[in-house]
Amino acid sequence: MRAILKTGLLVLSLAVLPLAAQAGTLEGVAIGAGAGAVIAGPPGAVVGGVVGAVTGGPNIVGHRYRHCWINRDGYRRCAWR
Repeated sequence: MRAILKTGLLVLSLAVLPLAAQAGTLEGVAIGAGAGAVIAGPPGAVVGGVVGAVTGGPNIVGHRYRHCWINRDGYRRCAWR
């Protein structure tokens, strides 16, 4: 029974992982509430959660790509966009 429960929890966590990676607002709420709770207690957690929801969390998905070209001198140059 324990093995089935552990397997079920593992499958559920792996299924939810892609959704959690794209949740910018939810991450912002969690980070803000945690920081506010450490600094100012329960009222700080509420204020931090609201501020985190408004500003959003870190972009852990990242949609940057590298753009490369050859300049007029024949050198290859690259930049991240």
